[in-house]
Amino acid sequence: MCALGEVVHLWQRDVRDDERCGCGSRFSGCTFWRRVGDLAFNGWTNVDVDRVHALRDTVERTRHIPRLATAGSAPAEVREYASYYARVYAAAAEVAGARVVIDSSKHSALAHVLRWADDIDLRVVHVVRDARGVAYSWTKKVTRPETDGTDEMTRYSPGRSALLWNAHNAAFGLLARCGVPVRRIRYEEFLTDPRVGLIRLADFAGVKLHPEDLEFLRNGHADLRVGHSAAGNPMRFTVGRLPLRRDDAWVRALPSAQRRLVGAVCGPMLRAYGYPLNVAPEPLYVTSDPLNVPSDALNNPPDPLNVTSDALNNPPDPLNIAPDPLNVTSDPLNIASEA
Repeated sequence: MCALGEVVHLWQRDVRDDERCGCGSRFSGCTFWRRVGDLAFNGWTNVDVDRVHALRDTVERTRHIPRLATAGSAPAEVREYASYYARVYAAAAEVAGARVVIDSSKHSALAHVLRWADDIDLRVVHVVRDARGVAYSWTKKVTRPETDGTDEMTRYSPGRSALLWNAHNAAFGLLARCGVPVRRIRYEEFLTDPRVGLIRLADFAGVKLHPEDLEFLRNGHADLRVGHSAAGNPMRFTVGRLPLRRDDAWVRALPSAQRRLVGAVCGPMLRAYGYPLNVAPEPLYVTSDPLNVPSDALNNPPDPLNVTSDALNNPPDPLNIAPDPLNVTSDPLNIASEA
């Protein structure tokens, strides 16, 4: 298998802007992508990026999903747009010697476009994460390493994130009704046992994994090698040990009003995916004790149900709690601003 990153951004960020590949080289200087371009288009200079963008604006928008899902046949523009991706996938598979390529674009409209490509065996892994965690992730200020610190990742308000979370998850559900193989997995469950999760996903992709294929997975971390992802989460530049743990910083760091807003907007789908609607942060003890344990905590532990009125009226200020500085996994809903 070969991970390509978010190919949906390849045309602007890499072909045109020459940003950095996951290997650290500029796109134009990366041997892997240069070979892919030669095979797919006889060189990237032969790709009309303006044409690709025009096709994208015509067919790959969230508002086009109902038409893409119900059409009896695909318009010529849909097939032309899908053909650019099909050529990249085929060339990358040949260069990498892989049976399967992984495009982590996560654009639901793009998936609906790709289902019309006859030369793509499309299988979709639908990664779901608690909407409140997604909303908090979109509020973070994160620098994009591929731009050498000159640009940041897109940010959304929690309200906008909630609407997009509903729309895109519903769109992936609709894709399954169109006959596309879709395997849904919850982010939180995957991190409980990544090894089992990868085996199941590989089986879904038609690939049988052997024990040596998973040697990079260790107890609580993964040992990552250099990759050639075209775009995506900044963690794609990580090489070496990467801790594997759930990023639940949102439980404390997302203000309660915003948490309730997202929970209300996304409530029906949160329930459908098995998420609790009421999530309260655990109490924090702040003392001078180096072990951070109140002197009476061992002999007189507090009743977990004994919640005082003061605790309800004056919850701890979430802004005084530093967010987790390391988001250990790509945001499962990397939604483009065009949506």
